[in-house]
Amino acid sequence: MKILRQPASAVFAIVIISSAITSCSKKGNWPQFRGQESNMISTGINLPDTWGKDKNVKWTYKIKGTGWSSPVIWGDRVFISSAFPEKVKEQQQMPMGEPPGEGDKGRTGPGQNQRQEGPGERPGQVPQQGHGRPMGPPPQDTDTTFKQDIYRWEVTCVDLNTGKEIWNRVAFKGHPKVGKNPMNTYASETPATDGKRIFAYFGMTGLFCYDMNGSLLWQKDLGSFGTQQGWGTGSSPVIYNGILYLQVDNEVNSYIVALDGATGDEIWRMARQEKTNYCTPVIWKNSLRTELVAGGKTVRSYDPKTGKILWELMAGGEQCIPSPVADRRHLYIGNEGGQEKKALIYAVKAGAEGDISLKAGETTGKYIEWSTPDAGTGSGSPLLYKGLIYNIGGSGDITCINAADGKQLYRQRINGTAAVWSSPWACKDKIFFCDEKGVTRVLKAGYKFEKLAENRLNDKFWASAAIGGENYVLRGVEMLYCIGK
Repeated sequence: MKILRQPASAVFAIVIISSAITSCSKKGNWPQFRGQESNMISTGINLPDTWGKDKNVKWTYKIKGTGWSSPVIWGDRVFISSAFPEKVKEQQQMPMGEPPGEGDKGRTGPGQNQRQEGPGERPGQVPQQGHGRPMGPPPQDTDTTFKQDIYRWEVTCVDLNTGKEIWNRVAFKGHPKVGKNPMNTYASETPATDGKRIFAYFGMTGLFCYDMNGSLLWQKDLGSFGTQQGWGTGSSPVIYNGILYLQVDNEVNSYIVALDGATGDEIWRMARQEKTNYCTPVIWKNSLRTELVAGGKTVRSYDPKTGKILWELMAGGEQCIPSPVADRRHLYIGNEGGQEKKALIYAVKAGAEGDISLKAGETTGKYIEWSTPDAGTGSGSPLLYKGLIYNIGGSGDITCINAADGKQLYRQRINGTAAVWSSPWACKDKIFFCDEKGVTRVLKAGYKFEKLAENRLNDKFWASAAIGGENYVLRGVEMLYCIGK
């Protein structure tokens, strides 16, 4: 057989071109919750700063089901997951507890002695304002009306250029396996994709893997377990080097698991001494190694290949909803605060080992660069951008912290801000965050607070933004919106 040899210069050119294509492809993808690097940072240069009903909205797509899951993007395809309530019985009038988060600080939520149907049952409906948490959680098995409900869980693929539906698949149809808070949905977990497969995780309902054309490749039942006060689930899958990682925290049998993305086969599983949490794990590629970090009342770092615990940190706080953010040298993590516990944030150094928890009165340690006792963290994850950390509290107060030393640079509340559940994002030296009433505030990145714009869409928003190339894709209750010039 004759072997044709290319000149070295030609081979080098091919490598450069291939690398450029791969690089461009990665820049245009948003494959999981908070994007390629789990940091909510866009490198787009032609994204709009302002938009509204008749400005820079390229298309809308009518959402048929319900879900707080965020969109994901690969190439020219957008994927969303939804749960459609086909038959929902009237629920008992009894306290269930507000959904996790700062419900006492201006969020909309069910009242103290009633169970209202929220947007999880009636898309677009804004529930009445509630104040205060109920006195203690009800028994887990008190309300079993969900067992009589019928839902269908769906995955939908939409064309990023036109907003036209490419395919829709029903992953499962039947009765929910566990209950949920009326303000939650049965599709609160953001899908993940590696460009070959799309992974739709519906919590206790199961995990479903499709190819990019919508053919089911495999599915897996990961068990069904009760959650805190029947709130339901929300942690999203993360994919890295062909392995899918899921944090399954609940009241009965918490664990973290690694699955082969191609087959669904279990690679490793580690039990967790945790109760219900809603944060999504992250892959931390630091200067020394790659780690899988999962939040909780105790934050733990795992070896992604084996599941071995590398370090752990008692994090405190009230609810574990926000996910960490990191650079090459530090990981910044903390839980949401509440009425009785403040929202701390810690700067963990790369190379940490063992139990790195701080003792009472300590703010630094061998592996803790700094910690701050009042970080202002809400349900949205912290945003790290050009050396500064931005936290958006549940009622819209913005806290800016210097990542180098943990010093607070400013804390500012914008009057009129509704509850904020989604994570902020950064683009072109600007910080963006969207409240649940569809108002996106635009701030100037930097050491001083400066508001630049407000953009309004008439919908209800809990999902975080996805950014594909020069487009924002925002998921409301009623519509999927593509924002671009």
